[in-house]
Order: sequence, then structure tokens, then C-alpha cells
Amino acid sequence: MVTFIEIIANLIIIAFMMIIIGLLALTISGIAHLFGADFKSFFRKSLWATLLAHILFCYGIFIERNQCQVVNVNIESEKVPESFNDYKIVQISDLHLHSFKGRSKTLQKFVDVINEQNADIVVFTGDLVSYGPWELDGLDTILSKIKAKDGVYSVLGNHDYSAYSNFPDSIQWQYVEELKQRQENMGWDLLLDENVNIIRDDDTISLIGVENISTHRAFLSYGNLQKAMQNADGSYKILLSHDPTHWELEVKDTPEIDLMLSGHTHAMQFSIFGWSPSSFIFKEVAGLFQHEDQYLYVNIGLGETLMKVRIGTKPEITVIQLTVDN
Repeated sequence: MVTFIEIIANLIIIAFMMIIIGLLALTISGIAHLFGADFKSFFRKSLWATLLAHILFCYGIFIERNQCQVVNVNIESEKVPESFNDYKIVQISDLHLHSFKGRSKTLQKFVDVINEQNADIVVFTGDLVSYGPWELDGLDTILSKIKAKDGVYSVLGNHDYSAYSNFPDSIQWQYVEELKQRQENMGWDLLLDENVNIIRDDDTISLIGVENISTHRAFLSYGNLQKAMQNADGSYKILLSHDPTHWELEVKDTPEIDLMLSGHTHAMQFSIFGWSPSSFIFKEVAGLFQHEDQYLYVNIGLGETLMKVRIGTKPEITVIQLTVDN
């Protein structure tokens, strides 16, 4: 079911694309006029290009959102223990299962690609749903097929708190508890301000997960990083934190964290020549960022929210390989 807000969001993105194409037509007409063309006539004819906005929108709905890209990232660090050299982490994020309603075959295709990576560990960095746990109905059996040698781990994103439908508090937290239980039933280990130490031979790395933490008032903050790090004994520490603004807020001042994995931005599901309007909101929109010996990776997600369209932002599966830097 398409909501009123989703309809408005879709109309906004079409209008935005038409404005961009219109401005391009205006610029090109001005250049053509400098070379002797009649400006009004040239501009009038070039306005037909605004139809491209509708073509792009249809492409984003029916084609690009049903494809996925595998992004390979290598991170070298002298803190990676020898037993974990070439350790493979597959990161997925922002499924927003509301956007997969009627698209179970697409979700199954994405899961197949995830499993083809033969990961040591799979991590999910939040926003499993958009509104509530019922979005898992009929899709949880597909997600339960995701496998990795050291397990599948997840954290909650802002949408996972069912805070965007004006439910009474008692109902909202009932839905949150149901979502937690359903992840457990899928075989996912949900980290709620806690960590797990992964051991190979005599070496250990730590996977730390926090509840959502954000600098933006519109997004809920419940997490506690210091609590989550207690007894994290690994020589290399990986943090799962849904919102990348947590990086500037706290993580960069916590040098014990070697790698932070986030999602949340979706790159606003629209990118042109590598630029996304999401950059007006987020400093770290997508991809790999470095601060001294620390790294942040922002995954642009597999699903959609509000606008069920992706243009220039294919659903992403990230494969991160840890390498010993000698």
C-alpha cells in the first residue's frame, strides 16, 4: 500500500529531476545562442528532454532497484591479527522490508548474492523495517537463509523502533520487542549495546553493536557506546552503528574503534555523476572514509523508504576484507 507521504516524495523527486533537466536545457540553449541559434526556438525544442525525468523515474522503479552491486573494499591494519588475515565481512543495510512487498524474488536474488560471497561474517547495520515487524511476514524465511562461518549479526536503525506511525508507546515498544524476537528466530544475533569476541587460534577481534545514535533530532538516539564496548577484548574492534553521524559525534574520539560500519543515508536513492542531495544532510554519504588509523564505511542499503526508486544508487552488498599490514 502506497502512503500519501510516499506519493508526495515520488512527486518531489520527479519535479527535482525536471528542474535539473530544465536548467541543463536553459544552459545549453544559452550556449547555442552564442553560436547563432535562436534562443527561444532552441530552448522550446530542448524542453522535450524533460520527458527524460519520467523515463529515469520508471527506470529507477522497475530496473535499478531490482539490481544489486557488490562493492569490494580492502582495509589494511597492523592491528588485524594474523589469524584474521583476509577475513571477509559482508555488510548489508537498510532493507526496509516494506519496499520488498510483492518483490520476494528480488530479495531472494539479493540473498543468493550475499551467500555467494562466502563470508566469514555477515553484518546488518539497521533499518530492517520501515514501520513495524509485520513487514517480515513471508520474507523472514528468505532472510534466515543468509549464512556465514561466524554468524549473522545486526543492530537496530531508527526505523526499527516503529516510531513513524504515531503508535501509543506501549504498542510501539511491543513492536520493537517483536522485531527483536523475529530476528532471533531468523538466526541473527542482534547486538543491543553489547559485543561479541570472535576467536581464531590465539587471536581475537571484537564486534560491537550499539542501538541507534544520531546527531539529528529527527532520528532517535538510544545507544550507549561505552556500555557496548565493555569486555570487548579483541586487538581489532569493529563497530556496527546505523547512523554515520555517530562517527563525528563520538567514534573519532574513541581510537579503540578501528572500523565503523553504517548505513542510513541511502545516498537519498538518487545520485548523478557521484553527487547526491544527501550530501546536504550528511557529511559521510557513501563509501569509505578514514581518520588517522580509523575507518568508516557507509553502505547505501538494499531497500527503499518513501521513494521506491533508485537512480544512480544500486542496492549495495559490501564485501570488506581485513588484511594484516606488515
